[in-house]
Amino acid sequence: MSNHTRVTHFILRGFSDVPQLRLVVIPFFLLVYTFGLLGNISIITAVMRDSRLHSPMYFFLKNLSFLDMCYTSATIPKAVVISFTGSGLISYLECVAQLYIFITLSATECFLLTAMAYDRFLAILRPLLYGTIMSQKCRAELVASAWVSGAIYSAFHTFNTFSLPYCGPNVVEHFFCDIPPVMRLSCTDHHLNEEVGFAVSSCIVMSSFFLTVLSYVGIVSTVVRIPSVDGRCKAFSTCSSHLTTVVLFYGTGSFVYLRPASRYSPTQGRLASIFYSVLTPSLNPVVYCLRNKDMKFALQKLYCGIKY
Repeated sequence: MSNHTRVTHFILRGFSDVPQLRLVVIPFFLLVYTFGLLGNISIITAVMRDSRLHSPMYFFLKNLSFLDMCYTSATIPKAVVISFTGSGLISYLECVAQLYIFITLSATECFLLTAMAYDRFLAILRPLLYGTIMSQKCRAELVASAWVSGAIYSAFHTFNTFSLPYCGPNVVEHFFCDIPPVMRLSCTDHHLNEEVGFAVSSCIVMSSFFLTVLSYVGIVSTVVRIPSVDGRCKAFSTCSSHLTTVVLFYGTGSFVYLRPASRYSPTQGRLASIFYSVLTPSLNPVVYCLRNKDMKFALQKLYCGIKY
């Protein structure tokens, strides 16, 4: 390896390899990013200003909205600039930082969604003890644990990816620095790092997913025993938005990360990444507001001054 020159920068492909598509792609992603940003800011503001929304469920939703704002901001602005200028140059350290931040945010969202499932589990199975168990201290600890766990998880994957030597080629077939496309550029055999990363991801992410599923098994088993149809519908309506987000997040994310980098397809990888890193966090405000009357009223009150 002493005869090889270490890579000092990478070149990102951007959203599309076809120059003609950039005229369509750039405005689309700017629109989606702006929409998601305004939507998440609206949710945070509404939850903070409206006393009716000062409950554990909306506390977690406020944190999810903040996380989604950071999530999309970690990749879209840089990708838009790259696609607009045609220069995908990014330094080695910038690539390391971007990957670390992105994996931290995605892992934190994974853990936060599990905490939100646990919150709904307690609200439906233990309604009388819910306020006591899900205290302000408890929910703050759950959110803090999600962030710390995400940072530790990301530190492992960042080290596992960039401990490999990179001496060329340096073209990343993606619109941001992500594990599979970067790892494929290593000038040595990366299969051991790939297998270790895959094993860790499978254990941690699937454990988090299993806990989420377990929470919903308890929720469903309790809700089906509610005698009235209205009661069942009301109970399910408090979980439907979260369940939709979970399905979108895990469905698209597992497509990219729960398979070896050697089987990574640049086109499929970019499409899947657009769903879980751009569309899902940007559409979360819509998902959470469509079937939530309290949030609808809070937003109407925020923007139109409508009274309850």
